[in-house]
Amino acid sequence: MAVKVLVVDDSGFFRRRVSEILSADINIQVVGTATNGKEAIDQALALKPDVITMDYEMPMMDGITAVRHIMQRCPTPVLMFSSLTHEGARVTLDALDAGAVDFLPKNFEDISRNPEKVKQLLCEKVHSISRSNRRFSSYSAPAPQPAAPPTPAPVPASSSFTSAIPARPAPAPMPARTPAAGASSPAPKRKAYKLVAIGTSTGGPVALQRVLTQLPANFPAPIVLIQHMPAAFTKAFAERLDKLCRISVKEAEDGDILRPGLALLAPGGKQMMVDGRGAVKILPGDERLNYKPCVDITFGSAAKSYGDKVLAVVLTGMGADGREGARLLKQGGSAVWAQDEASCVIYGMPMAIVKAELADAVYGLDDIGKHLVEACL
Repeated sequence: MAVKVLVVDDSGFFRRRVSEILSADINIQVVGTATNGKEAIDQALALKPDVITMDYEMPMMDGITAVRHIMQRCPTPVLMFSSLTHEGARVTLDALDAGAVDFLPKNFEDISRNPEKVKQLLCEKVHSISRSNRRFSSYSAPAPQPAAPPTPAPVPASSSFTSAIPARPAPAPMPARTPAAGASSPAPKRKAYKLVAIGTSTGGPVALQRVLTQLPANFPAPIVLIQHMPAAFTKAFAERLDKLCRISVKEAEDGDILRPGLALLAPGGKQMMVDGRGAVKILPGDERLNYKPCVDITFGSAAKSYGDKVLAVVLTGMGADGREGARLLKQGGSAVWAQDEASCVIYGMPMAIVKAELADAVYGLDDIGKHLVEACL
């Protein structure tokens, strides 16, 4: 059955172009269009689309406000279009907080210059988020964290694995049982971890916010974060997390030193590695890799540098990035956790960990933060 899409944008050109691109896919049907947020809500209620593509800046009602109303009245996966600017990143992060599932850069030049690439990416996104867990009876936005600083009012605001990192020569034995996809694991045992590494993709910005806001300022382990995100977005995302969390969060720079209570976010368009001296190395994005940053690369470097002293967590996201890096971590004796299916926006990356029998534990999103505290404090 074709995926039914509602296209929302105040630009007639962009509405028509997006509709043409989507309609060229025989498995996608554009069931309607809207020119502003109010029309989007009415059309969503009337047409019950499987996916909505949404612009932010529109007359009468902006895209973020429309997303909030849609999530309250008829929860539907929303794909936001965003400008590749710092301000555009802030807007997009607000939209994800409001309930949007994913985003794509709104770039007219790319549509003209690389139409086939744009078509492929847009259609892939639509198909993937149509299978997301966003459609349920009542969408629950991230709850405010009482111990964190007050949140300011909203402002307009990508796996192949290059094995440059050898596996350790003496693999540790695999656990006798790996948690099943639907199982919930018991609370973890405490261990002196030297690094916590968290990898995620679609749904990750909200998931990371939920996890990191549960950590105390005196969290004893350094943290590295790998979120699939464009270069223009990661700085704004790190700034947002830093304001919300009791730990410190910053976009990683070459030469940064890992320290307890600090989370370093891999910069978009590049790769992040860690070494045994506790230093971070930022490398240019390798065009042979689908994802920049790539979870496998960071996990693999952590396996080489820290042996059995890494706690890796794989959160919501499409694809299988992180699986091969997790395999190296397991060979070195480190621990790997996966987010459970029920709480994922897209159960792809965690599923790859579970199916490969690499997960020491499977937890719901809202339990991961508290279990990190239990495991490390």
